[in-house]
Amino acid sequence: MKQSEVKGLSVAELQEELVKAKRTYTDLKMAHAITPLDNPIQLRSLRRAVARIATELTNRNGEQ
Repeated sequence: MKQSEVKGLSVAELQEELVKAKRTYTDLKMAHAITPLDNPIQLRSLRRAVARIATELTNRNGEQ
């Protein structure tokens, strides 16, 4: 998820996306521990997406 996409979402949508991204990251991480993924770069991109969403939520909560 790109930063421009993150900025366009509401707070409720960001929270929903954060939960979904964290769940997907955890599932992929466990799958990678058992058998290597075809594309392990997915883990890095998902981890960064989680960080982008969490940062945007923190920024928005700080503005209020």
